[in-house]
Amino acid sequence: MDIRKEYDRWLANAVADADVIAELKMMDDTKVEDAFYRDLAFGTGGLRGVIGAGTNRMNVYTVAKASQGLADYLKKNFETPSVAIGYDSRIKSDVFAKVVAGVFAANGIRVNIWPVLMPVPTVSFATRYLHTSAGVMVTASHNPGKYNGYKVYGADGCQITTEAAAEILAEIEKLDIFADVKTSDFEAGVENGSIQYIPDEVYTAFVEQVRRQSVLFGEEVNKNVAIVYSPLNGTGLKPVTRTLKEMGYTNITVVREQEQPDGSFPTCPYPNPEIKEAMALGMEYARKCNADLLLATDPDCDRVGIAVKNKVGEYELLTGNQMGMLLLDYICSQRIRHGKMPADPVMVKTIVTMDMGEQIAAHYGLRTINVLTGFKFIGEQIGKLEQQGKADSYVFGFEESYGYLTGSYVRDKDGVDGAYMICEMFSYYATQGISLLDKLDELYKTYGYCLNTLHSYEFDGSAGFAKMQSIMQAFRGNIKEFGGKKVVKLLDYAPGLDGLPKSDVLKFLLEDNCSIVVRPSGTEPKLKIYISVSAENKEAAEKVEAEIAKAAEKWLR
Repeated sequence: MDIRKEYDRWLANAVADADVIAELKMMDDTKVEDAFYRDLAFGTGGLRGVIGAGTNRMNVYTVAKASQGLADYLKKNFETPSVAIGYDSRIKSDVFAKVVAGVFAANGIRVNIWPVLMPVPTVSFATRYLHTSAGVMVTASHNPGKYNGYKVYGADGCQITTEAAAEILAEIEKLDIFADVKTSDFEAGVENGSIQYIPDEVYTAFVEQVRRQSVLFGEEVNKNVAIVYSPLNGTGLKPVTRTLKEMGYTNITVVREQEQPDGSFPTCPYPNPEIKEAMALGMEYARKCNADLLLATDPDCDRVGIAVKNKVGEYELLTGNQMGMLLLDYICSQRIRHGKMPADPVMVKTIVTMDMGEQIAAHYGLRTINVLTGFKFIGEQIGKLEQQGKADSYVFGFEESYGYLTGSYVRDKDGVDGAYMICEMFSYYATQGISLLDKLDELYKTYGYCLNTLHSYEFDGSAGFAKMQSIMQAFRGNIKEFGGKKVVKLLDYAPGLDGLPKSDVLKFLLEDNCSIVVRPSGTEPKLKIYISVSAENKEAAEKVEAEIAKAAEKWLR
């Protein structure tokens, strides 16, 4: 691509969007290079990028082009294609969603769109409930406010597979961003019926499915626990509070500053419940209210994080791995206790998720399926079980990045379900005088102490992209050890491994049941390193982890 030529072409053609033109006119050479050095990458996660002008940015033109490519793909594969569309609280999410709807309507594709912002799992649900050919969610999940994105779901409600993504990308690449995209007015589409709002009955049906995930099976528990909840200025407020209240949890305090949708995320610049800073205001509220439990969901409400009081009365954050293990153990123990375990029970987790999950699953007789990073691969496994007539075999799926799903009603992680099931589990143990930290200690005593950590390293722009590729090649060298732990085996998923799709991921199996995984993020300009350590106690594990991390960082230079 001739960057300067493309920049000039945008100046001449992007006149329908005043924001884009204004930004183009303000760009210096460095900004032009970063905005136009590539097309925004489209893959199994759809699109994700910084909002702004250029081919490497999220704007009405890149969104419309992706939608036209998806429309062409759908028309080739479905006789009467249709879509379900949703959007979150991010900057321009509603604008982009209307652009998407207009492109599909212009292509003769029936459009169903949520009338208000909604969590990402509701798009997966609506796709399945309305039997549409695809779903689109305008969201950048937990990224900072300058980002937005575009997730694509297949007819099964699962994020698109590698094969489908490649076919859609091929259609997108055929298009000229200005000459080949069909568009239509959103309001006109609503008036003529080519664009229809998704009825409230679908939302109610979604909430009902979440409610059905309870594993109390008639047992009474104390639901008057004091809960502080933060939607982190995203989409979780209405569905999370509605579900909890309908299930008897009414002692809920919402973090006022983070209650209403706001794409600038004024009190949590990085609105990710994995990040301590994003939970800080919620923890202040918890202290003031003397809450029993703090919950927070990310902006598109597919992740949920928590904090609970420890023995000295301080609030302690739990990791996604810890919560996943607690939920797995709770759900399995309840199902067995009440005779509700399916004949061939299955748990699905990602390869970077704590290995102890597999031990807990085995203890309860569950078969574990390990998949690549990304909840779409967990959703894909649920679909395979469904095809075999075994959808009920799916018991639980989770990933270390705070994503959980207890049922097959959607094919993506669900923060509404996660929040509800965490509250139920908390109440169940609290009724018996047991805290979640007590229960976690019990799991460590049973299965051994395990520490999992994630280290992220940012590499911005075209130079950063090249640097990450170079680093991955360096890791593929003949590395013998990390921090004194010998490499027992290297698993390289690039050519495809264990029946999994090809992926630029490396997993080093180290001695003493330790491991390290290295992969570039699929949605951010970051390289991620996951370290798993087994040891006799927390202190010993932290020491070993620090040595492994230090050794790994040498390869990032």
